[in-house]
Amino acid sequence: PQGDVPGEWYSPTQPFPLDAKGRPFNYDRQGFTVDDLLDFTAELRAEALQVASKYKLGPVFTPPVVSKADGPLATLAMMVTGGGTNWPGGSYDPETHIVYVHSRRGAGQLGLVPPRPESKTDVAYVSGNALTGARGAPPPPLPLGAAPPPPEGGRGLNVRGLPLVKPPYGQISAIDLGKGEVIWQVAHGETPDLVRNHPALKGLDIPRTGRNGVIGTLVTKTLLVAGETGFGPTPSGARGALLRAYDKATGKDAGAVYMPAPQTGSPMTYVMHGKQYIVLAIAGPNFPGELIAYRLP
Repeated sequence: PQGDVPGEWYSPTQPFPLDAKGRPFNYDRQGFTVDDLLDFTAELRAEALQVASKYKLGPVFTPPVVSKADGPLATLAMMVTGGGTNWPGGSYDPETHIVYVHSRRGAGQLGLVPPRPESKTDVAYVSGNALTGARGAPPPPLPLGAAPPPPEGGRGLNVRGLPLVKPPYGQISAIDLGKGEVIWQVAHGETPDLVRNHPALKGLDIPRTGRNGVIGTLVTKTLLVAGETGFGPTPSGARGALLRAYDKATGKDAGAVYMPAPQTGSPMTYVMHGKQYIVLAIAGPNFPGELIAYRLP
């Protein structure tokens, strides 16, 4: 799609990766359409549509817009600051030529505003939002007696505190590199308390949503191992996160153990004296980073 930002030049084409059968290939959502909006209930769906109406939606490569207070505030995209695969990457099985990769879904804003007068840049536009100003800048002062803008107007894309996008918020994909096909996908991570305990969802059976976060995976002879992001309840009543194992061929749950804090980065494994160990870094709010090791039976 072409944009209309004054002074900007737009390429007439963009590269689209194709699978082995010549079809466009992706393993998670890109761009942003109304089909990506949360739909737990008809009422929440209607509110999500109202929030999205303030933004520009479109497929992958839909460019940013100049942010306007009366709309569009920005272009919504899935695979920017709030989504996609991040720096931990994935893990590759050299015997099967399958790669396992974690990705997350979260709406991000692509809006442009004039730079602040005191800034030193000579570019015409910088990243930002008409209601909150340039990114990284404090919000502009409000007129005396004026109410602040609603969360969906700038800094937060949500409906009653729920993510604007529907789950899974985090997932793991197994991709056959020889065939160029996704073999299986699973929602990775327990449903966050924000969703599980939300009053608007009381009485609803919400399947495991996965969690938004940045983690890596570890593949072994038979398993795919990855820890959760974010704290959740444990049987003991303490806060923690699960280290999960999946059958690497099917994606079915193969086991789990509670950790005192969420995973950061990627797990690693080694064998010593005939025993296999899995080591990973864990950390979280009010929990300093540390290494933790588990011995497999």
